[in-house]
Amino acid sequence: MARTSRLTLAVALAATASLGAQSQEGFKFKSGVELVNVTASVTDGSGRFVGGLTKDDFVVYEDDRVREVSQFSNERVPVSLGILLDTSGSMTPDKMTAARAAISRFVNQLLSPEDELFFVDFNSRSRLDQDWTTDRRRIMRAVENVDANGGTAMYDAIADALPTAVGGKHQKKALLVITDGNDRDSTMRPNELRQAIRESEVLVYALGVDGTTSDRYQQPPIMQPPIPIPFPIPGSRPRGRFPQILGGGGGGSNGRQRRGAWNAGDDRVNAGALRAITDDTGGRTEIVHGFGDLDDATARIADELSKQYYLGYANTNAKDGRWHSIRVEVKDRRYTVRARRGYIAS
Repeated sequence: MARTSRLTLAVALAATASLGAQSQEGFKFKSGVELVNVTASVTDGSGRFVGGLTKDDFVVYEDDRVREVSQFSNERVPVSLGILLDTSGSMTPDKMTAARAAISRFVNQLLSPEDELFFVDFNSRSRLDQDWTTDRRRIMRAVENVDANGGTAMYDAIADALPTAVGGKHQKKALLVITDGNDRDSTMRPNELRQAIRESEVLVYALGVDGTTSDRYQQPPIMQPPIPIPFPIPGSRPRGRFPQILGGGGGGSNGRQRRGAWNAGDDRVNAGALRAITDDTGGRTEIVHGFGDLDDATARIADELSKQYYLGYANTNAKDGRWHSIRVEVKDRRYTVRARRGYIAS
């Protein structure tokens, strides 16, 4: 991706994040230079989420300096969530059936009715099958209508979905990616995707479904130079780089893939690459060993989204375009905190 394209994406994400923050009702954080907002998940030694903490239980560091927390909330707030489903050729009919059932339970039983959603399916390209809605029937119709074929361009799909996620109406914005394979078709490089995610403040979660119990994952693939991402229309809810014609699944032109089309020997889930994408954001990657485990995995993510803490502190940095590290700690050392690792002051 050219330098100008990356800067364009950064400006677009920052602008739409500000618009979303201004429209949020109830507890909210301002975007930009006035306030830095942090979403934090706290767990005990058994991995259970810890509730009931107060502002005084936390210590926030920016660039290794303690910052005063000026805003805090421990209540559940609505989320604007995009669901991205891998529909590459490795997704056999039984896998698709299990994935659809898990998504149905997730959106209909585990999320709150005020949470808004959009749905994307991706193989060699991504499609916005359902834009923002609180109507679960629309989401499930889109999920039911996708077909599995083609390669896997997960990095491109996440990049496509980021501007749409930033345009969500709720302060908390997140993406959930469900995949059973390794990315072989993206033009976006992993490091460039991480940069775009850092500029978006979107939480990213990934569920990787691996068919074996082995933990030997390959390194991230070498990607070709990425293509530019168009600038979203100011004041609108951006839609990323999705094709203008929305609809069900399908592969590339005439069923042919650029490269790496799936076959029986295709790469398995790359846990390291997924964690490199998710961990900076305060989200996480979970690897499950079979589609039968998706229900429990999505339940854990829904539980986490409902028990997160919000901390805000004044931003005194100039717009220097630099990465500023964030570290959140809890005074009770028995607990572990997961939060975004920093932000770019742009």
